[in-house]
Amino acid sequence: MDRTAIILAGSSLKGFDSDKGLVNLANKPLILHVIERVQSLVDEVIVCVKSSNQQSLYTPIIPENSKIVVDLEGFPESPLTSAMTGLSSSQGEYSIILPCDTPFISKMVVNLMFEIAVGVDAVVPRWPDGRIEPLQAVYRTRRALDSAREALSRGELRMESMIHRLRRVRYLSTIVIKEIDPKLLTFFNISTPLDLRRAEMLAGRVGLG
Repeated sequence: MDRTAIILAGSSLKGFDSDKGLVNLANKPLILHVIERVQSLVDEVIVCVKSSNQQSLYTPIIPENSKIVVDLEGFPESPLTSAMTGLSSSQGEYSIILPCDTPFISKMVVNLMFEIAVGVDAVVPRWPDGRIEPLQAVYRTRRALDSAREALSRGELRMESMIHRLRRVRYLSTIVIKEIDPKLLTFFNISTPLDLRRAEMLAGRVGLG
């Protein structure tokens, strides 16, 4: 098995009572939009949630061939803890880590990152001002898992703490990504009700459904 998609779910959306991944966009939960974008590109899909209660909410929704895992106990709640949980369950040599709130993820960008990840420990998108996108990046699973464990053992909770411990990181400029995805919708994330309204307008234009 070469490729795994790890989707981090369970976070909340401001102004909504339900988990972000369960909020509907174009008559479908956000988590399903993300799964359907990547499932044909990977060998397995893992959804990470923060509790067994959330696991019971997501189980009826996600496809049967996807797997749900609950964040490992004994670690602070953080994206890095969820990432480590997913990495520890991944069977793929390479894993892409994704948030559950980016419904317009580009299949071409995902495929490109997997292709250029061969021989390195990570492929991470980077903006011209130096900002990076650690939650839409491909990692060599075992190397990233070891780095995540080390970072968390030292009380470091940021995804960057894991990345900084990897020896070979290939940064993919968003300028290059823009040639594939001109409006960079792959990075459009939904954090507020206003974002959701914007996504609903975009969904009609791009044929999301």
